[in-house]
Amino acid sequence: MIRIALVDDHSLFRHGLKMLLSTHPNFEVVAESSSGEEFLAVVESVRPDVTFMDYAMAGINGAQTTERALALCPEMKVISLTMFADTAYYSQMVASGAKGFLLKDSEFDVVVEAVETVCGGGSYFSSSLMESLSQSIHSTGNLNVESIAEEDRLSDREIEILVDICRGLSNQEIADHLFISKRTVDKHRANILEKSGCKNTASLVVYAIRNGLVEV
Repeated sequence: MIRIALVDDHSLFRHGLKMLLSTHPNFEVVAESSSGEEFLAVVESVRPDVTFMDYAMAGINGAQTTERALALCPEMKVISLTMFADTAYYSQMVASGAKGFLLKDSEFDVVVEAVETVCGGGSYFSSSLMESLSQSIHSTGNLNVESIAEEDRLSDREIEILVDICRGLSNQEIADHLFISKRTVDKHRANILEKSGCKNTASLVVYAIRNGLVEV
């Protein structure tokens, strides 16, 4: 069983998500909290495998709650929930350690896929969130296309790998897709992180969208 906690200050949404999750044979909701403070008071005792975390809550926000909760339970996986895609919120949740990112209007099969992906050690980005992030970046004019320094520009192969990373593929899956070794993918991934200045997969998604390297 995958033990799940829900942290959201909207009780109707929280109870609805709990009901949906309870229909899955491998999911068990072990905690519900209406605030970050309330969740931090119980996280060590319930020790969930996965926590769905709202960002905009009264008191401490989702990013602050995530960072503090992971300090107490570093093995826990956090999936961020938001009503809309904003690069500032997304970046804060990335920095706090969230591994999954969903819009609140996601279909239930997407929710299930997110849980299974983060439990398997991966990061998950719903396609609807990526599309909304892309629209947000374009509408604000926050694009860096053609502004990357020559030494930091990605090679064609690195762009291919970055696209697959944004699709949520693991290094082994990317290797299989491109017919190269996993070791080669590992090396390219390290180069991509160095050139982009990103620290993890989640931040690479915004980097790729902002620099026009992926089409959503």
